[in-house]
Amino acid sequence: MIGVNDSSAELTAPVTADIVLPCLDEAAALPWVLGRIPDGWRAVVVDNGSTDGSADIARAWGATVVHEARRGFGAACHAGLLAATAPYVCFCDCDGSLDPALLPGLVAQVAAGESDLVLGRRCPERFGAWPAHARAGNIALSRMLRTRTGLRLRDLGPMRAARREALLALDLTDRRSGYPLEMVVRASDAGLRVTETDVPYLARTGRSKVTGTWRGTWHAVRDMRAVLRRPPGVPTGTGSVGAGTCR
Repeated sequence: MIGVNDSSAELTAPVTADIVLPCLDEAAALPWVLGRIPDGWRAVVVDNGSTDGSADIARAWGATVVHEARRGFGAACHAGLLAATAPYVCFCDCDGSLDPALLPGLVAQVAAGESDLVLGRRCPERFGAWPAHARAGNIALSRMLRTRTGLRLRDLGPMRAARREALLALDLTDRRSGYPLEMVVRASDAGLRVTETDVPYLARTGRSKVTGTWRGTWHAVRDMRAVLRRPPGVPTGTGSVGAGTCR
């Protein structure tokens, strides 16, 4: 059996992963996103109540479709995690703002034993791709995260990769916008190495349900602040962060 730190055997064979794609009315973006899935990898599209035919489009493009009736970003993400079967699991928005073709680079860092949870640090490709209010909220949360865990992350982006068993062991409970942050906090508390690497951030297709409005951003920040106020379940981990270049 391959141990957590025994990556040499894994690197001799093709590394595959399941990509969890939480989805709510993303019919316009899905063809591009699913067309960028790496060969041999599985797209798990979690339909969270779409009314625009997103689920049918996903199936037509060969994705596994999971239906999650409970609304919430975290509910969709966790349903995808539970449906995953590959040794590695990735998360990515399916609105066209992030390129799934970049995920093998994140998984490679985990497989090589360089990190346990790799986050994609969003680097906007053009002005307006990342709304100012959303970016400000992210900066504030990153600072609060540093105070809570010691992690020096500059982004809490939705693109990420880790081992499936490691994620399941975190016993994540948030089912709203706090899910991505809870994953990072619990990973740090468990002593896992959390790093980030730069990824291009594109203008999304359509309007965001969260960062597209001040109201949506405020609700997301509120959910994440609630996560940070929870007492740690286990001693806080030290964590680490990879070097980045985008500004």
